[in-house]
Amino acid sequence: MIKQSNLNGIYMKTKSKLIITVALMLLALSTATIINIALNIRDLSIQSAVEKSKLAATFVKDGLTAHMVNGIMDNRTYFLNKISNSEEVKSLWLVRSQNVVKQYGKGLSFETVRDSIDKEVLRSGSSVKKIIENSTETLLRVSIPYKASLNDNSTNCLSCHDVQVGDTLGVLSMEFDINSMRTSGMLTILKIFGVNIIILLIVLVLLNYFLAPYTKLFSSLQSGIKKAHTGDFTHNFETSLDGEAKDITNHMNTLFVKMKETFGDIKQNLGTIVPQMNISNDNPLEQSKVIMSELSDVYKFKKTIELDANKSDVYMRLVDVLKLKYNIDDFAIYEINNTIESRKLCYSSSDDVLICKEKVTTDASLCRASRTKSVIISSEFPELCKSCRKPNLNYLCFTFSINSEISLLISVVGRSKEDINDKRTLVSRIRHYLEAAKPVLSTHILMQKLRETSLIDPMTGLNNRRFLEEVIDKIMSQTGRRKEIYSILMLDIDFFKQVNDTYGHDIGDMVIVEVARVLKESIRESDLAIRYGGEEFVVILDNATVEGTMQVAKKIHSAFDNLIFDVGAGETMQKTISIGISMFDEDADSIWKCIKLADTALYVAKTTGRNKIVVYEQKMSEGPDVR
Repeated sequence: MIKQSNLNGIYMKTKSKLIITVALMLLALSTATIINIALNIRDLSIQSAVEKSKLAATFVKDGLTAHMVNGIMDNRTYFLNKISNSEEVKSLWLVRSQNVVKQYGKGLSFETVRDSIDKEVLRSGSSVKKIIENSTETLLRVSIPYKASLNDNSTNCLSCHDVQVGDTLGVLSMEFDINSMRTSGMLTILKIFGVNIIILLIVLVLLNYFLAPYTKLFSSLQSGIKKAHTGDFTHNFETSLDGEAKDITNHMNTLFVKMKETFGDIKQNLGTIVPQMNISNDNPLEQSKVIMSELSDVYKFKKTIELDANKSDVYMRLVDVLKLKYNIDDFAIYEINNTIESRKLCYSSSDDVLICKEKVTTDASLCRASRTKSVIISSEFPELCKSCRKPNLNYLCFTFSINSEISLLISVVGRSKEDINDKRTLVSRIRHYLEAAKPVLSTHILMQKLRETSLIDPMTGLNNRRFLEEVIDKIMSQTGRRKEIYSILMLDIDFFKQVNDTYGHDIGDMVIVEVARVLKESIRESDLAIRYGGEEFVVILDNATVEGTMQVAKKIHSAFDNLIFDVGAGETMQKTISIGISMFDEDADSIWKCIKLADTALYVAKTTGRNKIVVYEQKMSEGPDVR
């Protein structure tokens, strides 16, 4: 929370910025005004001096003309000195043109060219004015030409001078001291500047008085919005203003109260998730945004996998999440059977991520992550997991329980310690996806288990007839592609009904279980042993010859024949079996037909003495007693 001292500091800073800005603007305006006035005063001073110089030039011209007409030109010095001794005219001199010099001579000593300005005016016949300024004085130099004229209303210059109309007769040069004008202008400027300063101070005082409530409100809004940006909506807006400003303050307070309640509820509702997620930003708004985005993605993931056909599809969805969302490239996913402590590989990005020793496959308790149910990271301790077959490997392993029987293990391999430590921060987020997948996977696992249960005979552990019905088409398609041969053995316990009738069903069940055991021990993994019904069994031998089939049949027949059953009261019993054999696809073009033919061969074995192995022949289907 922002302290009151900080709020006051923000308020004072805002008000100072505003006052300084306005003051600078007013100063800029005053300065521009003063500069403009100063320039105007200067121009007026110069213009006034020029006008005086023109009057003086006219007066001198008329005076010299009068002297010439009256024949008193020799007395012109007195006349010119009188003019030059005035307060404003600092100096005055005349310059004769060459035509006048030729006609009347060079004249007096001060009637000569003094500088380049005089020469330029004599040459061009145009007036020249120039300001000469230094630290002590300001002079206006004006040089005006006298030109010959012929006018009925004035003296005829041509009557006295041997020149043409418009020729320059001479130049009158004067220097005016305009210091007083500059001083007067400066005083005027200072007065204006002083007035502006007074006005500026008055404006600033009034501005501070009238804007103080607005700047205070602005600072309050600024600090409140700044706190809201960090997720803090506890700020209370205050103002001494009425009208719209008061309404805005009330609306903002109402809005913040609602936002505080809303985001407080959101934060509280997400409180169970926040501790499980590694979010570097302390801003609750950003935290909520990250969490909501994560939950949205998890929800989409959950809705997607709910429509997947099996758990393998769900596992591949998890693979996509790890790769695409979290940019994890090297990893493996295992399914652990907690009941028998075994595990199987569901996915691996490459062989390099299979970091465990082979024995972990059959004994999952050797895996440290599986045994401890914790996150195992290689950087915690050298050779942390003794089951890892690669030394100096950077890895991360963690488990997730799907149900009491099945857990998942995710094993991630990193390029470096830093890389694997960074990936550790993703574990909690990955668990959200696993949590979403948990009910879906549990359902698929349960359905798979139920299906397997429905396909397995609970007494013997062999597949049942329903299983055969489901796989028969697959066997047929494989036969067509691979050109394989199958042998079908139909088995039946001789005089089994007598066992149940004499010793009871418990002994009968024991005999059936022993048959199943013999079958399992006598066939290969690629072969199938099926309890077909009651005391009947079917064995399907994959890619077997007639000779190989007979060997298996004799092995089964002999092994069962040697069994001795304890039926109680110190009494024992031995039983025999009969076996019928057919070959697919020599005897028939479908498995079901071959099973029927093997059953026919079994019938022949039963009706011709039992305890024998009979291979189907075509003639067996031609007799009147064929089954």
